[in-house]
Amino acid sequence: MSITTVPKPIAGTSSFLDDRLGAGNFLKRNLRKIFPDHWSFLLGEIALYSFIVLLLTGTFLTFFFKPSMGEVPYEGSYEPLQGIMMSEAYASSLHISFDVRGGLLMRQMHHWAALLFIGGMMVHSLRVFFTGAYRKPRELNWLIGVLLLTLALFEGLTGYSLPDDLLSGAGLRITEGVAISLPLVGTWITFFLFGGEYPGEDVISRFYSLHILLIPGILLALITAHLILMWVQKHTQMPGKGRTNENVVGAPFYPAFMVKAGAYTMFTFGVIALLGAFAQINPIWLFGPYTPADISAGSQPDFYMGFLEGSLRLMPAWEINIAGFTLPMSVLIPALVPMGIIMTGLALYPFIEQWVTGDRREHHIADRPRNNPHRTSIGMAAVTFYGVLWLLGANDELASFFHISLNATTYVGRVLVFLGPAIAYYITYRICLGLQRSDAAVIGHGVESGVIKRLPTGEYIEVHVPPNPGIEAHMRGKAPVPMLPGADGDGDGERNGVPPKQLRGPLGRLRVKMSRAYGGEKIPLDDGHGHGEEHAAIGSGEDRSLTH
Repeated sequence: MSITTVPKPIAGTSSFLDDRLGAGNFLKRNLRKIFPDHWSFLLGEIALYSFIVLLLTGTFLTFFFKPSMGEVPYEGSYEPLQGIMMSEAYASSLHISFDVRGGLLMRQMHHWAALLFIGGMMVHSLRVFFTGAYRKPRELNWLIGVLLLTLALFEGLTGYSLPDDLLSGAGLRITEGVAISLPLVGTWITFFLFGGEYPGEDVISRFYSLHILLIPGILLALITAHLILMWVQKHTQMPGKGRTNENVVGAPFYPAFMVKAGAYTMFTFGVIALLGAFAQINPIWLFGPYTPADISAGSQPDFYMGFLEGSLRLMPAWEINIAGFTLPMSVLIPALVPMGIIMTGLALYPFIEQWVTGDRREHHIADRPRNNPHRTSIGMAAVTFYGVLWLLGANDELASFFHISLNATTYVGRVLVFLGPAIAYYITYRICLGLQRSDAAVIGHGVESGVIKRLPTGEYIEVHVPPNPGIEAHMRGKAPVPMLPGADGDGDGERNGVPPKQLRGPLGRLRVKMSRAYGGEKIPLDDGHGHGEEHAAIGSGEDRSLTH
């Protein structure tokens, strides 16, 4: 079938709708839209399909959950808690787990889907960042993605607190401590959420409204906008043979991509179902009902909140008293600064990079991470910063398991939270340069063939052959990181001895220096520093005088 031939199912459907709605041309055009084929593009789909599972399982759970903090004696089938006074929220959660057919499976699938949803968004964001897929014209879609990730964290927090068990109550107590520490508005926010002094009587019902109505509605609207923008702007693609900023190489939406997407949806659903069936998560019946006077030893939040837990544990005691007001910096800084650094940095990075490089062109070809070493190093420094905080959120468990001092883990964490990102930056940068040299060696001298030849001098070498054309095209998709006009010279962006107006003054000179450091070609493809020219000649078959 010709690529221009419209398949019969599309033609028939288009004709049917066109006769009634005038939508035939729209469907013909969009059902044949081309999507590139690369494994990393599936990372965002994991989050999308997990969100669908979340909506389905969450709808099931709303039929049985009672968002009330009114106390009732437990009369369900879980005997260890028989007669214990607890909130209706906790009692209904136990009822779902033990007395509703399929209830425990739905609860656990919902929890696993939430973890996969947030985890999928995280790795998808990293893929977009490391490949530079946030550049013009996709800055707005990048901002939507950052907002989606932020809202997903709050959605997870509100859902995690709903069962009102002892573990979720401990997290709710931390939330209350952070809220009340906010200057000026902290007390008002706390009383609004909890309906009075902690623990109040309204927090579960209000979190329930946020969790099933407000935040999901915003998430659904943002995801829709995200997908529409991606559809209109066309998908980025990895460099390769025949791929340019003006085309998209891949398979059409129908039938290829639809079949893949359908299969991947079922695969994601199956994995979540298997996890829900065989991997126990959040066994609330073991924790018991929440009471403000109790707390579980070794309590840990879900992974996505681990970095905030770690920042609270690492922060030294510090408070400031001003005009009769107390600012608990030991709570404010860890609660606001790490998340502010990560989320604000993500949101602003496309515009900062554009300011530094002066690059305002449209980009539809994604970068290989190694080809922009500074961006990749900055990303790994941020990942390390997050990772140290996340790991130290379990410093009590680490100290207990490895039989080391809890204070020692805290002090080491305080050092690593600053030193770790710097080390990660340096190591990543050197790795990127090494990978660029490896690519240059492959382009300049070919790849090892496994054939050994002997030179007239007695030296043995391995013959090199040209790389696979597809791999070579992938490597040759590398382009120098853009720089400000004139920043590659010896002067501070000067052209004919006079710097441009926007590059004058201290800020302009700083911008030029940043552009010079960030941009440019670090390792040209013809600078492999690999095998010598003689070996390359042998690999290409130019020297016929050699013997085996």
